Amino acid sequence: MKLVPLGDKIVLKQLEAEETTKSGIVLPGQAKEKPQEAEVIAVGPGGNIDGKEVVMQVKAGDKVIYSKYAGTEVELDDEEYIIVKQNDILAIVEE
Repeated sequence: MKLVPLGDKIVLKQLEAEETTKSGIVLPGQAKEKPQEAEVIAVGPGGNIDGKEVVMQVKAGDKVIYSKYAGTEVELDDEEYIIVKQNDILAIVEE
């Protein structure tokens, strides 16, 4: 199965949380803050959304930073994904 987003929606896969702090302290599972960095898995077609023309600015494979409380978490085939609107993406991470 795969998720196919509609309109201006984007499917993200959250990157793993840091296991240790910069000073070397190992964090237990519940103490780890969810990262706001994710990989784009699929992108909707954009188009005319609520009377405005929306051009999608990210593509599958991009690493992005998204709003902390954005999106809807879904689970498919034992994998967790987050579906967000393009407006919820704050930046593309370039390496």
